[in-house]
Amino acid sequence: MSMFKWDVVDPRPGEAVAPNQRLNWGKTVGIGAQHVVAMFGATFVFPVVMGLDPNLAILFSGICTILFLLVTQNRVPSYLGTSASFVAGVAAIRAQGGDSADVTGAILVSGLVLLAVGVLVHFAGAGLIHKVLPPAVTGAVVMLIGFNLAPVVAGIYWPQDQWVALLTATFMIIAAVLLPGFWSRIAVFLALIFGYLISWIFDGIFGQITSCGGTGCEPVAHDRVSWSAVKAADLIGLPSGTLADGVDAVHSPSFSLTFILLVLPGVIALIAENTGHVKAVAEMTGENLDPYMGRAIAADGGATALASLFGGSPTTTYAENIGVMGATRVYSTAAYYVAAIVAILLGLCPKFGAIVNATPGGVLGGITVVLYGMIGLVGAKIWVENRVDFGDPVNMVGLAAGIIAGVGGVTLKITDDFSLSGIALGTIMVIVYFHLVNRRGSHTDRTSGEVTKVL
Repeated sequence: MSMFKWDVVDPRPGEAVAPNQRLNWGKTVGIGAQHVVAMFGATFVFPVVMGLDPNLAILFSGICTILFLLVTQNRVPSYLGTSASFVAGVAAIRAQGGDSADVTGAILVSGLVLLAVGVLVHFAGAGLIHKVLPPAVTGAVVMLIGFNLAPVVAGIYWPQDQWVALLTATFMIIAAVLLPGFWSRIAVFLALIFGYLISWIFDGIFGQITSCGGTGCEPVAHDRVSWSAVKAADLIGLPSGTLADGVDAVHSPSFSLTFILLVLPGVIALIAENTGHVKAVAEMTGENLDPYMGRAIAADGGATALASLFGGSPTTTYAENIGVMGATRVYSTAAYYVAAIVAILLGLCPKFGAIVNATPGGVLGGITVVLYGMIGLVGAKIWVENRVDFGDPVNMVGLAAGIIAGVGGVTLKITDDFSLSGIALGTIMVIVYFHLVNRRGSHTDRTSGEVTKVL
């Protein structure tokens, strides 16, 4: 088919719509709008917690989604939203005195590494990923990335307004699990609205709160909800302004080897994420998408590098949107083009970005305490789904040290000016120790049940 030509269908109830098909444009726009809502919450919450501009993130999520669809030749329907895989690395960079330019520079290099991995997988085959990064390793890395974020919640967001944080977290958990169908998929977005309303009500009932907006600052009295910046923002325009650390929202990246090493482990999480999502789409559509695995990984890497080049946030394929496809059985890539165009238009509304930036700290505390925990537990989910056997000492002992080093923030000082710590050190230890002990002999690959020799 032509790249931008879809077969128009009117499916019977329960009948699927393939990637190369579409409903009439009215219904396609409706499905596209659902995709926008599904990606919305996480796509702008994660830039906020990384200290980057949410408007720019939304804008590039649309641009990068179109890039992804073009690279995968419209065969892999997926939306590229803001990735959570680099949040912990970004927190580590800022803890060591790095600014937003250092953050985007480190992420840009990671994007290029992911792009290179995708090209390698395209020519060598998807099996290469499973040899170097088996489920036992990817699960451990994802787990230590998520749990490494616990101090960020405890030290920065939660103390800003503990009761709003607790109520927001409670609402998000209930919404994600107990609300029906599509509503549960947008639990982050609903929790954000709920937290905003609770903060506004608390301002009216209890007055100003005295708290600190971060670490190392003096607590001051302030309103929980302040929209002075929202009133001053333009309705239409390119993303602009200054981030909290004084760097322009749209900026050129800067590069430091120390900071790059802090975020490189996020690449492993993105490889696992992209691989899992492509397989999920393949299972839903009934198509063999393995030949497009490398393209998908490379496209995500290129998209992350492109966004970071202008100060934007890293990207990844979104499970939320795969969930929408599962619920609607509409896999049409046309709906994703609609969603991407809507995101671009939202990104060109500075007033929208100002509303996001005005999110009360307590609300972010409630949302992140759940999200960060979920990131960590995705690692356990990878283990369970692939039946990783912890009765096998290769898995139990080979992964243990790296997880504790990563979660606990252990530091290995190499020279006076260079050290490895936290996620970077933990990831290296997980990979090296696992393959070190696994080279002793045959090891059961729990994903297939076959005994393979690790070379």
